[in-house]
Amino acid sequence: MNVQTIENQEELTAHIKALIAIEPLFAPIYEQVGTPSLRRNAGGFKQLMRAMVGQQLSVAAASSIWQRLVDSDLTSPQAIMQAEDDTLKAHGLSRQKIRYTRSLVEHDIDFKALATMTDVDVVDILTAVVGIGRWTAEMYLLLSLGRADVLAVDDLAVKVAAMDLLDLKERPTPKQLKIASQDWSPHLSAASLLLWAHYGQINDKEAVPV
Repeated sequence: MNVQTIENQEELTAHIKALIAIEPLFAPIYEQVGTPSLRRNAGGFKQLMRAMVGQQLSVAAASSIWQRLVDSDLTSPQAIMQAEDDTLKAHGLSRQKIRYTRSLVEHDIDFKALATMTDVDVVDILTAVVGIGRWTAEMYLLLSLGRADVLAVDDLAVKVAAMDLLDLKERPTPKQLKIASQDWSPHLSAASLLLWAHYGQINDKEAVPV
């Protein structure tokens, strides 16, 4: 299966220029922010577990809990399988997040195989895990696998930035944003990264997608 990825800043710049040719509204953003960082991460079990730990928590709280887990070597499937619920709870995981983490272990995902699967198949595999929704799966596609055509339509920062870019009166729903951006394909990942950068401009801070 031939999947399209963005591997470096030069490739991202090429996607951005192609995107601007389709949607000139992105040109002023690009002129101001340049080529954004790819924000790539290593992916795998730890990345998804960390995303679960951080759900509905502040960045500071999530980082504190994650660091406690890291310090106690509780971030691998083997360690989670061997740990008692009380141990995980003592490190800051709620009962719900313990359930999510154990579901991730039980699904035993072949993370290397994801690299050659279609976007749809990756989303299907990841969202089968209790606690992983479409947003987390799409973040994995974009930031861990480097896929070239992913718009994070469920991401708050993307919706706020798109509202400003498209001069909308209110934040678009995921469905509305998907319709509005359909002509941007196959450069949707470039759009996501530019919209995160634009959100940063609007709010004078960096958007943190994961």
